[in-house]
Amino acid sequence: MESSPQPAGKTAQRKAPRKRAQYERRINFYSFLAALPGIILSGVLIWMQPWTTESKFALSFLEAFVWWILALMLHEQVIRPLQTLANVVGALREEDYSFRARGAATDDALGELSIEVNALADLLADQRVRAIEATALLRRVVEEIDAPLFAFDPDHVLKLINPAGERLLQQSSVRLIGRTAAEVGLAECLAAPNESLISLPANSPSARWLVGQSNFREKGVPHTLVVLSDVSRALRGEERKAWQRLIRVLGHELNNSLAPIKSIAGSLGARLEQMELAPEERHDFERGLEIIEARSASLNRFLQAYRQLAQMPPPLMKKVALRPIVERVAFLETRLPVTIEQAPDVTLMADPDQIEQMLINLVRNAVEAVLEPAAPKNSQSHSGRPKAASPPVTINWTIEDQDVVLTIDDTGAGLLNPSNAFVPFYTTKPEGSGIGLALSRQIVEAHQGSIELSNRNGRDGCQVRVTLPRT
Repeated sequence: MESSPQPAGKTAQRKAPRKRAQYERRINFYSFLAALPGIILSGVLIWMQPWTTESKFALSFLEAFVWWILALMLHEQVIRPLQTLANVVGALREEDYSFRARGAATDDALGELSIEVNALADLLADQRVRAIEATALLRRVVEEIDAPLFAFDPDHVLKLINPAGERLLQQSSVRLIGRTAAEVGLAECLAAPNESLISLPANSPSARWLVGQSNFREKGVPHTLVVLSDVSRALRGEERKAWQRLIRVLGHELNNSLAPIKSIAGSLGARLEQMELAPEERHDFERGLEIIEARSASLNRFLQAYRQLAQMPPPLMKKVALRPIVERVAFLETRLPVTIEQAPDVTLMADPDQIEQMLINLVRNAVEAVLEPAAPKNSQSHSGRPKAASPPVTINWTIEDQDVVLTIDDTGAGLLNPSNAFVPFYTTKPEGSGIGLALSRQIVEAHQGSIELSNRNGRDGCQVRVTLPRT
């Protein structure tokens, strides 16, 4: 009856004790053979002596006992060091580097083997310490790096995430690890080519992320490492520089043309009074010159407004209280009441003039959105102001870690495309210039903050969210 084949590992484990026993029996057999001639010779000599039989048996037994003791000592001298070395190697295999072989000496072969085994144990222990330190350093770097970092296995299951990634997805790693890329909203990161730009739904629609992908193996299994870099501010900075250069060029060229046009129009108006013309002709000339002068002045004011984007000075930081600035801006708006909700008193390092200008632009936009004819669904009061169930414009702020988050809500009609609101020259107002929000974002980012514009969830109107660092 044939036995079923056994795995190679189990066969080796079963044969190992048998080989060791055979080796020990060979040692015992060879020690017996080595002592056999002496035993035979001494036995012959003992029995040739004229001693009593009891004495001969006693001497023979003593001789056999001494030989047995010597054989045990030889067995111990040969087998025990090998067993010790086997235990040390087994401990190394189990990654336990605390054991060392005894009898390490350079004057015999077994001692040299012990020295080499101990040296191997020291080397592996040192490598293990270095690997632990490198792993700890890598984990620390991953935790401290400001760029969101994710690792996915071949099934696109999330296996690693750093704190920056948790902040991006607004969830803890405990909830995210083990979920697929599609479930956490990062499927686009894996599908996008390397070094490409994407917009993540989990973040602001205007945010742009540069995707970096690389591959690595963990225990032989291939993984994909995804690193996201927020390039929104850098792109906006380059965009702002392009607009500034364009505005400077256009302003220079148009000013060179507007100045002589306005001067010539004035000169023609003065000479027109000295000319003899029919009343109808004089009226037409005067009306044409007035239009030229008015449009030249309007175009000059238009250019001066856009020059603010190109000539915004750096902020002069000082410690200021936020509440007085907000109250002053709310008082300046007379078309609609601006409600300041209950908020904590807070101070921050900022340029008060620029922060006030930014708030004036945002509050003005909110009020004008409420006053737009197509926006409100509310009834009108006798004063012409809309009656809303909630205040038309509200300002509030909260403290989040080291930041101040200021929100301005309005009850207008909202925006069809909020992502275009910060583009210079883009406006939905018939007489708007399209620089208010662009200038506000420039001021906020100069203070190392951020600004977001979105429609209010479940309600009419928009919400502007401004985040400013307190220090």
